[in-house]
Amino acid sequence: MQTRQLGKTDLQLPIVSFGASSLGQEFRPVQLDEALRSVHVALEHGMNLIDTSPFYGRGMSEVLLGLALRDVPRESYLLCTKLGRYDLDHFDFSARRVKESVDVSLHRLGTDHLDIALCHDIEFVPMQQIVDETLPALKEVQKQGKVRYIGFSGYPQKIFKFIIDQIDVDCVLSYNQYTLQNTRFMDETVPYLQSKGVGVMNAGPFSARLLTDAPLPAWLKEPESVKEAARNVSLLCRERGSDIAKCALQFSIANPAITTTIAGSANPENIRKWAQWAAEPIDAALLEEILHLFQPVKNIGHVEGLAINN
Repeated sequence: MQTRQLGKTDLQLPIVSFGASSLGQEFRPVQLDEALRSVHVALEHGMNLIDTSPFYGRGMSEVLLGLALRDVPRESYLLCTKLGRYDLDHFDFSARRVKESVDVSLHRLGTDHLDIALCHDIEFVPMQQIVDETLPALKEVQKQGKVRYIGFSGYPQKIFKFIIDQIDVDCVLSYNQYTLQNTRFMDETVPYLQSKGVGVMNAGPFSARLLTDAPLPAWLKEPESVKEAARNVSLLCRERGSDIAKCALQFSIANPAITTTIAGSANPENIRKWAQWAAEPIDAALLEEILHLFQPVKNIGHVEGLAINN
């Protein structure tokens, strides 16, 4: 698996990383054996950055990861988890909870340090708290050696400049905003991040299944026009003997400005496919047709979090 350096850090990340949200049953019920196997298959194929959160499965993802990694040498993988979001409507970015959350995650994951810790979905709260309280508390945890690198994650592009203009972070994570259909992260934010030396991570190349042939989750917020365009692209890919998910992944990882793209699944076969697709060249002619079909709905997304943060 090809790797790229994350900003100014000493981390070399795989261009495809393993997202463990599916282990928390965020998309469907999962069996314990397939969840554990998914982690091992990801590591076998070089996806040695594993991304999780206490929010995923309300702790289930971290617990299952801890089980899966119990006999795996710690130096053979990198861990990224998050803090601040614990349920659909439960957010706590207080300094006290920052420290507690890191300690709980360390316990669940069976490790003494995190490689990356991110404030999770900060657009749901008044963001000045993240600058004044949350990140300073996380920097204290970082000084203690429990976390190597720190940052934040979210959906609206407005959040990145708001935070980084006021306080230094090592890296950020944007999701569902650098895909075949939506490139706002690259168009609006990545050049700014590069100018600040901030590490760039992308998640959700499949845009919560929108860019796959799998059933869409009930909570998907994209408008019907976007869903219809995705269905048309999926049909086109099948007619060309390809797969919309393959094109989606290859598109997201092709840009060298994106250090890593995090993709999640509790299906080991999906993970094996990703490794294979990552090693294959993208079909440039098919990609041109896909982008043409998506042009009428390009960069159409949704409001996430507080309106003022969008």
